[in-house]
Formats: sequence, C-alpha cells, structure tokens
Amino acid sequence: MASLESTLRKLSRAYVSMEAKGANLTLIAKRRSAVRIGVESLDSEWHGGVFPYPHETIVIAKEVLRDCLPSIEAQLAKARKGSAQHTLNERRLDALNLAIASLEERLSLEGEP
Repeated sequence: MASLESTLRKLSRAYVSMEAKGANLTLIAKRRSAVRIGVESLDSEWHGGVFPYPHETIVIAKEVLRDCLPSIEAQLAKARKGSAQHTLNERRLDALNLAIASLEERLSLEGEP
C-alpha cells in the first residue's frame, strides 16, 4: 500500500503544479481520485473501517486503475532489471493490481463481476 500512497502523493503534487500552469486537469484528477479510492479500499479491507463510495464510483475507479497498467508495464519493460526504477514500477504494478482486486471484490459482493 505504501507504493500506492506514494503514487497518490506524486499525483497530488503534479495536480498542484499543473493547476498553477493552467493545464488541463481532467486526466490527472481522474487518476488521483482512482488511486485515492484504491488506497482507501485496501486500507478498509486490511484494517477495517468505512468505505463510503457508491457502486458507480467504484466501477470508474477500477477502470481508471486498469487503464494505468499498460503504461506501467511499458515502463517496467524499459527499466534495467534490479534498478531502482524497475523495483519502483514492480511495486507500483503489484499495488495497482491489489487495489483493482479489492475494488472488484467489493463489486462482486454487490453482485457485479
């Protein structure tokens, strides 16, 4: 989960930076929201607590996280095995897959695969 929290911090810094430049924030806002929901899903699953998101929000977050996978897989393929960048992307990929699985589990409990 630390990898996802790190990703969330990175996205939040990028959002602030892009906002100051007047750039389009739609994509980064979607990703930041999806990663936050993924972190909260894992935290709720592992440590208990409330997970207040409605069905449609979970579906969107799951798809946004899933859409991030090819980019990270491509970065992983380019990074030299054993390098810090390779390790970072391996962990990020694992964390995203865990978050996606957690969100899918929540949806399956509601009756959607």
